[in-house]
Amino acid sequence: MSDTGEISGKCLCGAVSFKAQPEGPHVGACHCNMCRQWGSGPFVEVNCGTNISFEGEENIKTFSSSEWAERGFCGTCGSNLFYRLKQSGETMLAAGLVDNLQDYKMTMQVFIDEKPGYYTFADKTETMTGQEVFEKFG
Repeated sequence: MSDTGEISGKCLCGAVSFKAQPEGPHVGACHCNMCRQWGSGPFVEVNCGTNISFEGEENIKTFSSSEWAERGFCGTCGSNLFYRLKQSGETMLAAGLVDNLQDYKMTMQVFIDEKPGYYTFADKTETMTGQEVFEKFG
């Protein structure tokens, strides 16, 4: 764990809130087809490892989107909450829910090979294709 401070936030309606200790002051983006279909754009996330706690857990619904991961959302307002690896429990929290990420920097983009041409991030980041992601984390 890094010395990054605790973050907190909530879904749109406030039925689900969280506190987490992120892996670092970093934001990442996933351009895979599933993430874009899920949220109509890239999934921008903060990696919280397993250092996250929720209030209002009874409002969290999950969808098993693949053999290796599930996606969480608020059952009341539908806000996308997280992407979680099933085996390790590593949780990537939706960055838009976090109260303050002022000092965070985008450092990674994955599934860059599935990114459509109609948007581009200005930040220079590390990039990985889908195959490279599976080779590194699979």
